[in-house]
Amino acid sequence: MSLIDLVEQLFKQYGYFVLLIGLPLDAIALPIPPGNTTLTYTGYLAYKGVFDWLPAIVAAYFGSIIGMTITYWIGYTIGLPIVERYGKWIFIKPATLERTRNAYHKHGNKLFLISYFSPGIRQFIGYFVGIIRVPFSTFALYAYTGAGIWVTFFFLIGYLFGPQWQQVFLLIEQYLKYIFIGIGLLLVGLISWRLYIWLKQRSNKLDRESGS
Repeated sequence: MSLIDLVEQLFKQYGYFVLLIGLPLDAIALPIPPGNTTLTYTGYLAYKGVFDWLPAIVAAYFGSIIGMTITYWIGYTIGLPIVERYGKWIFIKPATLERTRNAYHKHGNKLFLISYFSPGIRQFIGYFVGIIRVPFSTFALYAYTGAGIWVTFFFLIGYLFGPQWQQVFLLIEQYLKYIFIGIGLLLVGLISWRLYIWLKQRSNKLDRESGS
């Protein structure tokens, strides 16, 4: 059975509940049909008149924020004690966690606006921000906004392109992959550049101290 056949069968059996249950399970990182495919197929079913578009979008939105909220509270309540107790076995030391927390507070909130579009990041960023104790109000502002963008984007692919949704979906997913690879390379480059500047400044400082 193909992935699309599985999603179609689930929709026939459970209707809107696929979105309210399946999307939270996708966020928790369980092995179910991925959220991008589910949302796009939902849009296609709305195009065909199987679903009303508004209840479908509302169910998908609430399903996505339920899942992300569950992962946040899991990370917030039990994630930090686990890291503090077993972090050394997975190479996460308290100092590393503190540096990560500081870096996130400077730049990380905006990641929520695009994190839904990247499988893997979507499934773990909720746990991560819970572990570093990002305030819930901040989490909700960015995560719930990102969820709305994600749900609407992939739903509209199926709704607007109808029978061609699979071709358009595969094309967009392919380009998204390259976009995120490019972003990753850019971040590596920026980090490398900042490290180079820091090492150069440190070397100059040591030279001045040894010459004085």
